[in-house]
Amino acid sequence: MQYFVNQLRRLMLANGAVKRTTLALLDILVAAGSAVLSFWLRLGTWEIALAPVAIFFAMAIVAWFVAAKIFGIYSQIIRYAGIRTVADIVAASFIHGVVLVVAVVALAIPGIPRTVSIIHVVLFTAAVISSRAIMRVIISDLLPTRSRRRAQRTIFIYGAGKAGQELAISMRSHPEMRLAGFFDDNLHMQGRRVDGVAVWGAQNLGHVLRSNAVDEVILALPRVNRARRAEIVSMLERQSVHVRTVPDMSSLLKGQITVKDVHEVKVEDLLGREPVAPDMHLLSSSITGKVVMITGAGGSIGSELARQARQLNPRKLILLDVSEAALFAIEQQILAAGVETANGSRQLDMHVELCNCADEESIGRVVALYRPDTLFHAAAYKHVPMLEANPLSAARNNILGTLATAQAARACGVERFVLVSTDKAVRPTNIMGATKRICELILQAMAAESRDTIFAMVRFGNVLGSSGSVVPHFRRQIEKGGPVTVTHRSITRYFMTIPEAAQLVIQAGAMARSGEVFLLEMGEAVRIIALAETMIRLSGLTVRNEGNPDGDIEIVETGLRPGEKLFEELLIDSSAQPTAHARIYSAEEAMLPWAELETNLRLLKDALARGDVATVVAVVGAIVPAYQPSDAFRQLRQTGEAGLRAAN
Repeated sequence: MQYFVNQLRRLMLANGAVKRTTLALLDILVAAGSAVLSFWLRLGTWEIALAPVAIFFAMAIVAWFVAAKIFGIYSQIIRYAGIRTVADIVAASFIHGVVLVVAVVALAIPGIPRTVSIIHVVLFTAAVISSRAIMRVIISDLLPTRSRRRAQRTIFIYGAGKAGQELAISMRSHPEMRLAGFFDDNLHMQGRRVDGVAVWGAQNLGHVLRSNAVDEVILALPRVNRARRAEIVSMLERQSVHVRTVPDMSSLLKGQITVKDVHEVKVEDLLGREPVAPDMHLLSSSITGKVVMITGAGGSIGSELARQARQLNPRKLILLDVSEAALFAIEQQILAAGVETANGSRQLDMHVELCNCADEESIGRVVALYRPDTLFHAAAYKHVPMLEANPLSAARNNILGTLATAQAARACGVERFVLVSTDKAVRPTNIMGATKRICELILQAMAAESRDTIFAMVRFGNVLGSSGSVVPHFRRQIEKGGPVTVTHRSITRYFMTIPEAAQLVIQAGAMARSGEVFLLEMGEAVRIIALAETMIRLSGLTVRNEGNPDGDIEIVETGLRPGEKLFEELLIDSSAQPTAHARIYSAEEAMLPWAELETNLRLLKDALARGDVATVVAVVGAIVPAYQPSDAFRQLRQTGEAGLRAAN
């Protein structure tokens, strides 16, 4: 028996040609047996002449191989054989039978009754289908079962519906995974068995997981909303079990669910809100059929804006970034995706420009060359600690880059200029937030004087998964075994997924009349330490603390970084007004007239040219009085202010 099992394993590991040859030899034996049995059933005796049987067998096997070639019978994978495989075998057998009947009738060979061919087709078809079914059971069930001693993970599937059942079938060919049971919220499924495996309700979750020593639970719930998914994950977190999931339905339209589709549960799946269907008129009005330019197109938001814009069929798409690597990456993504239209796919008219927005001549040349209808300005330095250490670069890139791009847009008659801003611009405590508030003030002042170009700003909080986001940072720390570092136990942040943020930016920009600050509804603020704990538990690990000194990973508090706030805000001093979109609000905030702002911007340019950090910080403070810098920057500000007074 063990020899037979070992030979089957060797056959499973053999190349495709060996497997096809083995299958063909099996069918030849089946055809021979069916031929003999057909003559016996027709003649009612085993005294059968050998020559007629041999001739009939030869015709039958030739007819079968021709039909099998047509229907690709020997190209199919037995492990995944199903109803389609059976249908192909039946179709091939029908063709094989027709050819055989015609040949027998036409040749009228002595000793071969005409009805033998019909009997043979019935027997042969049943035998071939049965052989495939038996082989699938052996390959998918019996052999993996004999290998369970090597199993490393005991698995439960949460969701006994179609997705869970398909996943269970796929797991049969993975001997390292042992399916111990299902959980399901459907009362009609609880207490029943799926392919011999029990289905439990969520109320039994803790007891069942502990009694079965479960290593992992896979969520097979592609249709469940995020709120329920978060509840289930929260229950599983408390059991210190590793949780993974299959994608949602939009990602599974391509076909059946297999083990390859299973991935780690993303925090985005739990923190993100239920998607709201976009207003297609708002989404397309500033992009479809228009020339669209995106600065900072290689960044997190800029690249998603590019992907969203591609789907809305712009007349021309211009991607601009100062980073060659980032620009190349998004260019290749867009080119690979192409554009889907009613008449099929077409290649997008796209151009990429390596350009620094702070270089007035370069950005002026590019904008004048393409004369975009809509310009999304996402180019900015945004990492708070990095910019606290490099205030000159922060001011030059963010402020002068926005100023030069906006002036070029106004000079070239751009219809709509949309600035991607940040909640850190509200009562800023860091140079990054202060520079972004100045960017907003620049656009507000220009909007007051511009008749042709609509200027708008969209302000929102953190985006999940962006470069510098805490989520990938925590994930790396967990993979290394910890510790996970948070700056303060009480720190909170608003989070939004990158696709949702980009989609709302486009829609907000389309609603602009000029000069408004649009605010994206960010949902509930999230405690960063709670986020860290959730990610640790999702990995099947425990948090090490005073209450659990034997836990796996410790969370260490490192203290607030320079310029960092405990919480962020979206409004400065005005009330937000609802708009046509449920998650977008608009605000009219205090602004500076262009004449006053221009004077300070001139001082800022001169200080940047000299590399005078103190004066740069002082001018930033003069433009944004609400700026509350760290102690080191406060001293620089005082020094710069003294220098400005002396110069005047």
